[in-house]
Amino acid sequence: MKIVVCVKYVPDAQADRTFEADNTTDRVGVDGLLSELDEYAVEEALKLVEASEGEVVALTMGPEQASDAVRKALQMGAGSGVHVLDDAIAGSDAPATSLVLAKAIEKIGGADLVLTGMASTDGTMSVVPAMVAERLGLPQVTFASELGVDGDAVTIRRDGDASTETVTATLPALVSVTDQINEPRYPSFKGIMAAKKKPLETWSLADLGVDAGEVCCTSWASTSAFGATRYLVTCSSSTV
Repeated sequence: MKIVVCVKYVPDAQADRTFEADNTTDRVGVDGLLSELDEYAVEEALKLVEASEGEVVALTMGPEQASDAVRKALQMGAGSGVHVLDDAIAGSDAPATSLVLAKAIEKIGGADLVLTGMASTDGTMSVVPAMVAERLGLPQVTFASELGVDGDAVTIRRDGDASTETVTATLPALVSVTDQINEPRYPSFKGIMAAKKKPLETWSLADLGVDAGEVCCTSWASTSAFGATRYLVTCSSSTV
Protein backbone atom coordinates (compact mmCIF):
# COMPACT_ATOMS: atom_id res chain seq x y z
CA MET A 1 0.00 0.00 0.00
CA LYS A 2 1.24 3.45 -0.92
CA ILE A 3 0.16 6.18 1.49
CA VAL A 4 0.74 9.90 0.98
CA VAL A 5 0.42 12.01 4.13
CA CYS A 6 -0.07 15.75 3.70
CA VAL A 7 1.69 17.67 6.45
CA LYS A 8 2.01 21.37 7.20
CA TYR A 9 4.69 23.54 8.78
CA VAL A 10 3.05 25.98 11.20
CA PRO A 11 4.23 28.59 13.72
CA ASP A 12 4.73 27.28 17.24
CA ALA A 13 1.50 28.04 19.12
CA GLN A 14 3.56 28.90 22.21
CA ALA A 15 5.53 31.61 20.41
CA ASP A 16 4.52 35.25 20.00
CA ARG A 17 3.11 35.98 16.55
CA THR A 18 3.24 39.18 14.54
CA PHE A 19 2.03 39.94 11.04
CA GLU A 20 3.53 41.40 7.90
CA ALA A 21 1.95 44.35 6.10
CA ASP A 22 0.03 41.94 3.86
CA ASN A 23 -1.47 40.16 6.90
CA THR A 24 0.57 36.98 6.55
CA THR A 25 2.50 35.69 9.52
CA ASP A 26 5.92 37.15 10.20
CA ARG A 27 8.06 34.03 10.52
CA VAL A 28 11.37 35.77 11.23
CA GLY A 29 12.57 34.68 14.63
CA VAL A 30 9.45 32.58 15.24
CA ASP A 31 9.94 28.86 15.65
CA GLY A 32 7.84 26.52 13.53
CA LEU A 33 7.03 22.85 13.62
CA LEU A 34 4.97 20.06 12.10
CA SER A 35 1.30 20.82 12.78
CA GLU A 36 0.38 18.70 15.78
CA LEU A 37 -2.85 17.54 14.18
CA ASP A 38 -0.88 16.19 11.22
CA GLU A 39 1.17 13.97 13.53
CA TYR A 40 -1.92 11.80 13.99
CA ALA A 41 -2.13 11.29 10.21
CA VAL A 42 1.55 10.33 10.06
CA GLU A 43 1.14 7.89 12.94
CA GLU A 44 -1.92 6.26 11.38
CA ALA A 45 -0.09 5.82 8.07
CA LEU A 46 2.84 4.18 9.86
CA LYS A 47 0.55 1.83 11.76
CA LEU A 48 -1.11 0.74 8.52
CA VAL A 49 2.14 -0.11 6.73
CA GLU A 50 3.58 -1.77 9.83
CA ALA A 51 0.52 -4.03 10.03
CA SER A 52 0.97 -5.16 6.43
CA GLU A 53 3.47 -3.61 4.07
CA GLY A 54 3.85 -0.54 1.94
CA GLU A 55 5.40 2.91 1.89
CA VAL A 56 4.62 6.28 3.43
CA VAL A 57 5.43 9.52 1.60
CA ALA A 58 5.22 12.82 3.52
CA LEU A 59 4.18 15.80 1.38
CA THR A 60 4.29 19.49 2.25
CA MET A 61 4.27 22.88 0.57
CA GLY A 62 5.56 26.15 1.96
CA PRO A 63 8.71 28.18 2.61
CA GLU A 64 12.18 26.74 2.90
CA GLN A 65 11.84 25.90 6.59
CA ALA A 66 8.70 23.83 5.85
CA SER A 67 11.06 20.96 5.10
CA ASP A 68 11.33 20.61 8.89
CA ALA A 69 7.76 19.29 8.93
CA VAL A 70 8.70 16.58 6.42
CA ARG A 71 11.85 15.74 8.36
CA LYS A 72 9.78 15.20 11.51
CA ALA A 73 7.58 12.77 9.58
CA LEU A 74 10.70 11.00 8.29
CA GLN A 75 12.04 10.77 11.84
CA MET A 76 8.77 9.19 12.95
CA GLY A 77 9.15 6.55 10.23
CA ALA A 78 7.95 7.80 6.84
CA GLY A 79 10.05 6.45 4.01
CA SER A 80 10.44 9.55 1.83
CA GLY A 81 9.33 13.14 1.54
CA VAL A 82 8.41 15.82 -0.98
CA HIS A 83 8.56 19.58 -0.40
CA VAL A 84 6.91 21.92 -2.91
CA LEU A 85 8.91 25.15 -2.67
CA ASP A 86 8.19 28.15 -4.87
CA ASP A 87 8.02 31.89 -4.20
CA ALA A 88 4.70 32.04 -6.07
CA ILE A 89 3.07 29.84 -3.42
CA ALA A 90 3.26 32.65 -0.86
CA GLY A 91 -0.27 33.81 -0.12
CA SER A 92 -1.95 30.64 -1.41
CA ASP A 93 -5.40 30.08 0.02
CA ALA A 94 -7.26 26.79 0.44
CA PRO A 95 -8.25 26.33 -3.25
CA ALA A 96 -4.71 27.09 -4.41
CA THR A 97 -3.19 24.89 -1.71
CA SER A 98 -5.42 22.01 -2.73
CA LEU A 99 -4.38 22.45 -6.36
CA VAL A 100 -0.68 22.27 -5.55
CA LEU A 101 -1.09 19.28 -3.24
CA ALA A 102 -3.22 17.42 -5.78
CA LYS A 103 -0.70 18.02 -8.56
CA ALA A 104 2.12 16.87 -6.29
CA ILE A 105 0.25 13.68 -5.41
CA GLU A 106 -0.23 13.02 -9.10
CA LYS A 107 3.49 13.55 -9.73
CA ILE A 108 4.33 11.19 -6.86
CA GLY A 109 2.42 8.59 -8.84
CA GLY A 110 -0.85 8.67 -6.97
CA ALA A 111 -1.60 6.77 -3.79
CA ASP A 112 -3.79 3.98 -2.50
CA LEU A 113 -4.60 6.21 0.45
CA VAL A 114 -4.12 9.92 1.12
CA LEU A 115 -4.15 10.87 4.81
CA THR A 116 -4.43 14.33 6.34
CA GLY A 117 -5.03 15.83 9.74
CA MET A 118 -8.49 17.14 10.56
CA ALA A 119 -7.22 20.74 10.25
CA SER A 120 -4.02 22.76 10.52
CA THR A 121 -3.31 24.32 13.88
CA ASP A 122 -2.80 27.76 12.33
CA GLY A 123 -5.71 27.94 9.90
CA THR A 124 -8.20 25.44 11.45
CA MET A 125 -10.29 25.50 8.26
CA SER A 126 -10.71 21.74 7.68
CA VAL A 127 -11.55 22.28 4.00
CA VAL A 128 -8.32 21.42 2.16
CA PRO A 129 -8.76 17.61 2.45
CA ALA A 130 -12.15 17.78 0.71
CA MET A 131 -10.75 20.04 -2.00
CA VAL A 132 -7.79 17.74 -2.65
CA ALA A 133 -10.10 14.73 -2.90
CA GLU A 134 -12.31 16.56 -5.38
CA ARG A 135 -9.35 17.54 -7.56
CA LEU A 136 -8.05 13.95 -7.56
CA GLY A 137 -11.49 12.44 -8.14
CA LEU A 138 -11.22 10.39 -4.94
CA PRO A 139 -13.90 9.50 -2.41
CA GLN A 140 -13.35 11.36 0.85
CA VAL A 141 -14.13 10.14 4.36
CA THR A 142 -13.39 12.80 6.94
CA PHE A 143 -12.90 13.23 10.69
CA ALA A 144 -11.98 9.60 11.32
CA SER A 145 -11.50 8.60 14.95
CA GLU A 146 -10.87 5.01 13.91
CA LEU A 147 -9.62 3.63 10.59
CA GLY A 148 -9.24 0.20 9.07
CA VAL A 149 -8.30 -1.11 5.64
CA ASP A 150 -9.64 -4.42 4.35
CA GLY A 151 -8.77 -5.35 0.80
CA ASP A 152 -9.78 -2.50 -1.49
CA ALA A 153 -11.93 -0.71 1.09
CA VAL A 154 -11.28 1.72 3.92
CA THR A 155 -13.72 2.00 6.82
CA ILE A 156 -13.74 4.78 9.38
CA ARG A 157 -15.66 5.65 12.52
CA ARG A 158 -16.74 9.27 12.85
CA ASP A 159 -17.79 10.38 16.32
CA GLY A 160 -20.31 13.20 16.57
CA ASP A 161 -21.86 14.97 19.52
CA ALA A 162 -24.97 12.82 19.47
CA SER A 163 -24.11 9.80 17.34
CA THR A 164 -21.38 7.69 15.76
CA GLU A 165 -21.18 6.94 12.04
CA THR A 166 -19.38 4.14 10.23
CA VAL A 167 -18.40 5.05 6.68
CA THR A 168 -16.78 2.82 4.06
CA ALA A 169 -15.16 3.91 0.81
CA THR A 170 -13.39 2.10 -2.01
CA LEU A 171 -9.66 2.66 -2.40
CA PRO A 172 -8.00 4.80 -3.56
CA ALA A 173 -9.47 7.34 -1.15
CA LEU A 174 -8.64 10.32 1.02
CA VAL A 175 -9.18 10.25 4.78
CA SER A 176 -8.77 13.02 7.33
CA VAL A 177 -8.18 11.87 10.91
CA THR A 178 -8.91 13.44 14.27
CA ASP A 179 -6.74 13.68 17.36
CA GLN A 180 -8.68 10.78 18.89
CA ILE A 181 -7.45 8.16 16.45
CA ASN A 182 -4.09 7.31 18.03
CA GLU A 183 -1.18 8.55 20.10
CA PRO A 184 1.65 9.79 17.85
CA ARG A 185 5.04 8.30 18.58
CA TYR A 186 8.10 10.28 19.52
CA PRO A 187 11.00 9.94 17.07
CA SER A 188 13.66 7.62 18.47
CA PHE A 189 17.36 8.38 18.22
CA LYS A 190 17.61 5.62 15.61
CA GLY A 191 14.73 7.19 13.68
CA ILE A 192 16.32 10.64 13.80
CA MET A 193 19.59 9.31 12.43
CA ALA A 194 17.89 7.17 9.78
CA ALA A 195 15.87 10.18 8.55
CA LYS A 196 19.07 11.90 7.44
CA LYS A 197 19.53 9.26 4.76
CA LYS A 198 15.94 9.18 3.50
CA PRO A 199 15.09 10.89 0.20
CA LEU A 200 13.55 14.35 0.42
CA GLU A 201 12.77 15.89 -2.97
CA THR A 202 12.11 19.58 -3.60
CA TRP A 203 9.76 20.50 -6.43
CA SER A 204 8.76 23.84 -7.92
CA LEU A 205 5.43 24.77 -9.49
CA ALA A 206 7.05 24.29 -12.89
CA ASP A 207 7.87 20.71 -11.91
CA LEU A 208 4.16 20.17 -11.24
CA GLY A 209 3.01 21.88 -14.43
CA VAL A 210 1.23 24.59 -12.43
CA ASP A 211 1.26 28.20 -13.58
CA ALA A 212 2.01 30.82 -10.92
CA GLY A 213 -1.21 32.62 -11.82
CA GLU A 214 -3.21 29.62 -10.63
CA VAL A 215 -2.06 29.91 -7.02
CA CYS A 216 -2.73 33.54 -6.17
CA CYS A 217 -4.96 34.40 -3.23
CA THR A 218 -8.62 33.91 -4.02
CA SER A 219 -10.92 34.51 -1.06
CA TRP A 220 -12.07 36.85 1.65
CA ALA A 221 -10.34 34.90 4.40
CA SER A 222 -7.67 32.64 3.01
CA THR A 223 -5.09 30.67 4.94
CA SER A 224 -1.66 30.95 3.38
CA ALA A 225 0.77 28.06 3.16
CA PHE A 226 3.40 30.63 4.07
CA GLY A 227 1.51 32.47 6.75
CA ALA A 228 -1.69 32.82 8.69
CA THR A 229 -4.99 34.33 7.58
CA ARG A 230 -5.43 36.99 4.92
CA TYR A 231 -8.50 39.21 4.79
CA LEU A 232 -10.32 41.21 2.09
CA VAL A 233 -8.16 39.92 -0.74
CA THR A 234 -9.19 40.10 -4.38
CA CYS A 235 -7.92 38.04 -7.26
CA SER A 236 -8.96 36.69 -10.65
CA SER A 237 -7.67 33.16 -10.15
CA SER A 238 -9.43 30.41 -12.06
CA THR A 239 -9.04 28.00 -9.13
CA VAL A 240 -12.07 29.33 -7.23
